[in-house]
Amino acid sequence: MVLIQARFSSLQIHGFIRAKIILIAELSSEIKHIYHREHPPGIKDLRREDLLSLRGNGKGERKTHDRIYDYALYNDLGNPDKDEELARPVLGGEKWPYPRRCRTGRPPTKKDPTCETRIEKPHPVYVPRDETFEEIKQNTFSTGRLKALLHNLIPAITASLSSSDIPFTCFSEIDKLYNDGFILRSEELKEIAQIPFMGNFMKQVLSVSERLLVYDIPAVIKRDRFAWLRDSEFARQTLAGVNPVNIEILKEFPILSKLDHAVYGPPESAITEELIAHELNGMSVEKAIEEKRLFIIDYHDMLLPFIKKMNSLPGRKAYASRTVFFHDQAGILRPIVIELSLPSSPSSPCNKHVYTHGHDATTHWIWKLAKAHVCSNDAGVHQLVNHWLRTHACMETYIIATHRQLSAMHPIYKLLHPHMRYTLEINALARQSLINGGGIIEACFSPGKFAMEISSAAYQNMWRFDMEALPADLVRRGMAVEDPSMPCGVRLVIEDYPYASDGLLIWSAIREYVESYVGHFYSEPNSVTSDIELQAWWNEIKNKGHFDKRSEPWWPKLNTKEDLSGILTTMIWIASGQHAAINFGQYPFGGYMPNRPTLMRKHIPLENENDHERFIQNPQHTFLSSLPTQLQATKIMAAQDTLSTHSPDEEYLGQVSHLHSHWINDHEMVELFNRFSARLEEIEGIINLRNKDARLKNRNGAGVPPYELLLPTSGPGVTGRGIPNSISI
Repeated sequence: MVLIQARFSSLQIHGFIRAKIILIAELSSEIKHIYHREHPPGIKDLRREDLLSLRGNGKGERKTHDRIYDYALYNDLGNPDKDEELARPVLGGEKWPYPRRCRTGRPPTKKDPTCETRIEKPHPVYVPRDETFEEIKQNTFSTGRLKALLHNLIPAITASLSSSDIPFTCFSEIDKLYNDGFILRSEELKEIAQIPFMGNFMKQVLSVSERLLVYDIPAVIKRDRFAWLRDSEFARQTLAGVNPVNIEILKEFPILSKLDHAVYGPPESAITEELIAHELNGMSVEKAIEEKRLFIIDYHDMLLPFIKKMNSLPGRKAYASRTVFFHDQAGILRPIVIELSLPSSPSSPCNKHVYTHGHDATTHWIWKLAKAHVCSNDAGVHQLVNHWLRTHACMETYIIATHRQLSAMHPIYKLLHPHMRYTLEINALARQSLINGGGIIEACFSPGKFAMEISSAAYQNMWRFDMEALPADLVRRGMAVEDPSMPCGVRLVIEDYPYASDGLLIWSAIREYVESYVGHFYSEPNSVTSDIELQAWWNEIKNKGHFDKRSEPWWPKLNTKEDLSGILTTMIWIASGQHAAINFGQYPFGGYMPNRPTLMRKHIPLENENDHERFIQNPQHTFLSSLPTQLQATKIMAAQDTLSTHSPDEEYLGQVSHLHSHWINDHEMVELFNRFSARLEEIEGIINLRNKDARLKNRNGAGVPPYELLLPTSGPGVTGRGIPNSISI
């Protein structure tokens, strides 16, 4: 111990507090003994000193060399000084509740003192220097690939197509993006071409200043060019697509809205029992509900309050949708009824339209348009709620609290360390160019400038930490029932639900590892409640990171090792398996725009409208002109390709780079981690076998792509598989 303290004193002269604490962890093989029993005064003082320096004083603008973690509102998305149209509400507070972000401390804007001035691309946004990309990441991927996309490629696409930002007029024009590509003329593209691993979709032709943008064929149409047209594929993607987390069981009938009836009209859905019964092959609706055969994706209450504002935007025409599915006795899920709603008005107090698939040509095309509108709703909810809010934004609060309250030698810090890698910098880049006012999400998704308001409303009305655990979420949605005899305590209602069945394997492996790890360090009675750093960490997550939800009764207690294991399992699942399942399929499923349009530009033509006759004469033109324009589609495809790509230096679940191996230096913990890694290898084999099982129609069959989003490992690039340890893209 004298040696350790002497080494510390030497390092303190140079001010390397963090290095001193890491040195303690490396020199002592008895971390558990030091941490729980002795607490030498020198170590306690150093830990306290380091944590105080990491917290800062909440004042001043942060500089690139700082290592300060603090909280701020989302007041940096708008830019009112540049353009009043770029003003955005502050997220966080009573009106627009939201998790907190990492504070940067920039001065307020001139036109709105509640908003923070922006650092525009290509200048970097502050993140604590420990969170920035390591050199290999900078050289081979993210600051290269992602920044090149945002700073060079997207502007080049805009410059090349903006003068003729027109709809696709035939499907062959979409096919050309994969076969022929199109020319980008821009000197800025020189930088892109020099970046390693930029991706297969950028191919050099002609000269340095003239390049051809060619997209890879997305997985969803690679095996079956017309799969996206089928109802069965539309339904399959609710269970095995990029957004498999919104389908839920239909528990009762009639379907009722919870919105204010005085504002939004009658609560009853226009989907009647007769309409559903007509699609059930002789089964009654009551019987179908009893046998758990009816399911719904219901975006009515989430989106209807925003539809009027969304439809006021140029080139946006949206509905609030409900889609009912029937799971037949052959195990096939299919959509049977779609309801598309607009806000009520004096002339239309019940402005709801119901569609079924039908068999004649006109009904068939209208059904396609209805499904496309559902997909555009789904794409927005996926991106703004399930992807950004529930993984990126929420994980940021956990990371900030971990650095502020847990010293680098704390065993829970060491457990969480691999799952925090790069997230703050990725999020800072997103706030700068993806979710900001006028950014890619606003330009290419239905909600437009109201996108983050919808995300905030979802946080207020839906988000709760205890339901972010996979088994709890499945039970809440009625997609599973509690069953103590099953490994995770739940049994799936639809056995062939690839996201859930594979996810439960990953969840159980994480839980087993975490429980053993926590049990090792917290074996004594009251060891969790007496851990001052740990209790401060959890209190800060609830009371600062999620300030707007601080009084909710559902927050888990932190009194026992079981409580701690549950909290940590949820966090690690969110950072790894959950993010992988809803991120790395973005290009494989969304890269073919007709399969998953991110916005719709026209309402479905009604019989008494002028557009209806044009629709009858040329339904294909109506369909294609309702989808995103060529510019919008090309921009979002480029973004999806980048966001679906694994870095060559990725660290996957069950793996730790040799650069970070010092975080696990206890022999018993190394053995425990090795068992975790071995279990993940077994799971990979199980998933591969499932994908070959002909009985599982949602992951096997003619032209059906296997479900691989929860396979633990991957190579670099757009692979549609692999679970990184952290949200690193």
